[in-house]
Amino acid sequence: MVSATTLKRVLILGGGFGGLYAALELEKTLARDLDVEVTLVNRENFFLFTPMLHEVAASDLDLTHIVNPVRKLLRRVSFFCGDVETIDLSAKKVVVSHGDDHHEHELEYDHLVLALGSITNFYNVPGLQERALTMKSLGDAVYLRNRLISHLEQADFECAAPERERLLTVVVAGGGFAGVETIAAINDFLREALVCYPKQREEDLRLVLVHPGAVILPELGEKLGAYAQQKLAERKVEIRVETRVTGISERGVQLSDGTLLSSNLLIWTAGTSPNPLLESLPCQRERGRIQVNEYLEVPDWPGVWALGDCARVPDRTTGKSCPPTAQHALREGKVVAQNITAAIRGGAKRPFLFSALGQLATIGKRTGVARILGVNFSGFAAWWLWRTVYLSKLPRFEKKLRVALDWTLDLLFSKDLVQFLTLRAPSISHVEQQSLMQPVSQQTEPAGLIPDSK
Repeated sequence: MVSATTLKRVLILGGGFGGLYAALELEKTLARDLDVEVTLVNRENFFLFTPMLHEVAASDLDLTHIVNPVRKLLRRVSFFCGDVETIDLSAKKVVVSHGDDHHEHELEYDHLVLALGSITNFYNVPGLQERALTMKSLGDAVYLRNRLISHLEQADFECAAPERERLLTVVVAGGGFAGVETIAAINDFLREALVCYPKQREEDLRLVLVHPGAVILPELGEKLGAYAQQKLAERKVEIRVETRVTGISERGVQLSDGTLLSSNLLIWTAGTSPNPLLESLPCQRERGRIQVNEYLEVPDWPGVWALGDCARVPDRTTGKSCPPTAQHALREGKVVAQNITAAIRGGAKRPFLFSALGQLATIGKRTGVARILGVNFSGFAAWWLWRTVYLSKLPRFEKKLRVALDWTLDLLFSKDLVQFLTLRAPSISHVEQQSLMQPVSQQTEPAGLIPDSK
């Protein structure tokens, strides 16, 4: 029996790429030992593979195929499905809650891993937080898909002709990976779906990508960005570079060049901020992100580690900070786990050293752009490479197989147009129920029916 004084507690806050891969690494090492307790806290009970999120919104993949239940990924690591309420670094305690009544628990720790990720930053743009859609969660992707299909259904009535422009204009703000992949995917989805809507023409569709820079996908360089712009333009996507969204209202989406787009569907992918919980911590921060050393430790707070979107991780090769990408976060998670193991069991800590192998993006119609080890790819080869790389990174063989099957069937069949609604089935009212409980002789005949003559 291990006493409470000798038990070492490792607490991981956040189940994204950084937090999950830290837990998976500890699953192989410390979590096997009886004198160590490892706990992962996450709001959802699943791990979301965000690089494929746009494919759910565009009906390329089933929504359950890009998520993995945490309890199936982790056998030895304890899991707490709930919210982080407060973090007390001085007392080494974290208050978490769960359930509809937000029942609270107090968790103590010896080592704390902060992997809380980021939230959407709306930059105080008028109307944005109330009206814009985002693309960060599974719910976001499902909601966007439902909105797209709902607009197609509404626009297919003659009485909707005056509103058709507003219903069939989609605006995406942000020309990075998320924005470009989202607009490319939904452009393919909407144009293919029009076959089922005879009262609508392809000319009625208007998809607009708004980007503040001179070229989209700046992470891939000007050449690939220009290629992506050309391909999207050929597929009738309107691209507004060096332009920003300055507001959204019932009248439409206002742009910085004075244009008012008649649309009530704006997808915002143009900014993120670290989790606001970090603001209460007495740690050194830069633009909201916690400053860590090369070992991913938080200075002045022994046993506290941070990684991913919520941390400023120094890049020793460039002298800057590591970008908040999935490929960095998952490797940071593994290094944190190895360093925690070294701190508990003894041994040398390992500095985080990683140079990105490459970056990839899909731009629709089995076309992609990629830069791998400094070499540029575009077209079908880049698209195939994107699918191959991300399929290999998707956890669990079951999910890999399901996604591969979805992609194969996509070559043979058209995209599904079913809305995923969560409304309850219609039910009878209390008055109708009382009526049905009366004897047959007392029940009222339905209107329009003639009773049998005797």
